[in-house]
Amino acid sequence: MNPERTVKWFLQELQAYFALAARAVVRIFRRPFYYREFVTQLDKMGVGSLFIVCLTGLFTGMVMALQALIQLKPFAATSYVGGMVAVTMVKELGPVLSSLMVAGRVGSAITAELGTMVVTEQVDAMRVEGTDVITRLATSRLKAMLVAMPLLAVITDALALLGGFVIASGYDINILMYWKSLSQFLVFQDIIEGVAKPFVFGFLIATIGCYVGLNTKGGAEGVGAAAKRAVVVTSIMVLVCDFFMTKIFIVFR
Repeated sequence: MNPERTVKWFLQELQAYFALAARAVVRIFRRPFYYREFVTQLDKMGVGSLFIVCLTGLFTGMVMALQALIQLKPFAATSYVGGMVAVTMVKELGPVLSSLMVAGRVGSAITAELGTMVVTEQVDAMRVEGTDVITRLATSRLKAMLVAMPLLAVITDALALLGGFVIASGYDINILMYWKSLSQFLVFQDIIEGVAKPFVFGFLIATIGCYVGLNTKGGAEGVGAAAKRAVVVTSIMVLVCDFFMTKIFIVFR
């Protein structure tokens, strides 16, 4: 493929994505609000993702505690395992892992659902009826994702701390010692970082899923390809944005 055409295509796609994302954000504050659609999507994205997020947090916390105990034991510093698990999960692994899990589950679902509506001409029918497609389909999903993703990340962190304690208790670490070490390592900015990251990741999951879904072409095969593309792009963007947000928080620390 011609490099010039590739760059031009990429810039056009980027412009169209930002245009859709901006329109979806602006319509959050405009009527109609589609409360029923918002609640439905919140149930699908939030409640529906609880199981996979809980498993991810619990076992990641257990693994982190196990690894930390092995490293700290030679220095007789096993009492700090709780703080290490908390810092690692709250600042990095909690938001990133929960977002990647949700991107795989919810991002693909958003793309497949909207893509199917596009190829079966349901979206065209909505436009004929005078319905604002962005408000009806994209904004409601964006609002639900912005609410659900930070809550899912908090649940992931909480289950990780619980899993870490389960492992730590097997090494004769007192519960008070475990929880006291949290305040020694965590500061308020770490908690802000742990909530801000999933908020941004949720925005990426919803907007990329909606953009790719609404631009699906090629029938059933196109829907499958769009869902795959949405998950890959969202996962990459989550990791890239995680680096830059971490850099920003370190600068302003």
